[in-house]
Amino acid sequence: MNKYLQSLQDIWYVASLEIQRIFHDKTAIIIFIIAGIVYPILYSYIYSGDNLTEVPVAVVDTDNSTESRRFVHKLDATPEVDVAYRCANMEEAQELFENHRVHGVLYIPNDYNDRLARIEQAYLSLYCDMGSFLYYRAVYLGTNMVMLDEMRDIELRRFSALGMTDGQARQMQQPVINESVDLFSPTQGFRSFLLPIFLILILHQTLFFGVTTLSGTAYEDGKHYIPSFIKKNSIYRVVIGRGLAYFIIYTALSVYSMMLIPHLFHLPHVGSVGTLLALIVPFILATAFFAMTLGSFFRSREAALVMFPAFSIILLFVSGIAWPSSNIPLFWKTFSYIFPSTFAAQGYVAANTMGASVIQIFPQLLGLWIQAGVYFLSSCALLRWTVKGL
Repeated sequence: MNKYLQSLQDIWYVASLEIQRIFHDKTAIIIFIIAGIVYPILYSYIYSGDNLTEVPVAVVDTDNSTESRRFVHKLDATPEVDVAYRCANMEEAQELFENHRVHGVLYIPNDYNDRLARIEQAYLSLYCDMGSFLYYRAVYLGTNMVMLDEMRDIELRRFSALGMTDGQARQMQQPVINESVDLFSPTQGFRSFLLPIFLILILHQTLFFGVTTLSGTAYEDGKHYIPSFIKKNSIYRVVIGRGLAYFIIYTALSVYSMMLIPHLFHLPHVGSVGTLLALIVPFILATAFFAMTLGSFFRSREAALVMFPAFSIILLFVSGIAWPSSNIPLFWKTFSYIFPSTFAAQGYVAANTMGASVIQIFPQLLGLWIQAGVYFLSSCALLRWTVKGL
């Protein structure tokens, strides 16, 4: 019993020592605490509008026919788009675009009406502002909806020209009536769709960068902050102690980011507290031990901050949420299983957005626990190798 008590005391001593290191390092405080608090608010505020309306666009209608004018009128009537300018040529529209007076340009060629009259495929050219996903989505969605509506009208007119009644034409045009209902993203906006993933990536990346910064600092200082009594005993106490320090800090940040932020900014939050806590625990442990494993290879405090910022975009897409998992190549899908954020993002969206239970996200929980175990063992092995080199 005394042996176990001594182990617990050693673990707590290492944890308290690691917490002191964090709060005595300004960079670590910025990464761990300030970034963990500010970034969720910042991202939620940036996408607080969810959907943009009346986005100004310019139209270059070189056809100027009844068909093309009807298309432009319908486009102007959509809630997403405002036809603010009608230009005579593309040069004029390009100038408006470059001056940020419009966020999209629709070009209608001069053979648009003639092609429709000859029952040929007509072409439209749409240029969207990719400076923001919200601009792109609004312009593209509004134009696409008008195009689909025009296609239905053209079909109805062609069926009527064949002698069909209005009812027969509509039945031919839509033999099965269907209605689309978005269960988990009723606004179809980027905020409710992407922000839950961003919240997971913020936790994952700040914890990773914070731990690797501390590891690089230890190497630069020539210290490894390993108590002398630990060297003579099992090295696992250091790994567990440091993991406990990160767990204490990031449990509070995870509750703040994954539970409080969705309530404050009206994001989907239908998951139960128990399910989210069951996800948070292995996610923090897996990420902490993952960061400690990679941190053993960094020789400067800036190394990870220079090498890995671009990984945030990669992790966003390979998570299987921002991009359909079925369309991700096998290599990248396998690669994504290295990172705890993949399982955490899938489990968080399922639980907090779709109301999944612990049983329903069991595969993600199992993946996180396996990662936590593997990265714990690798952290111990690498730390033991480091201690032997001292």
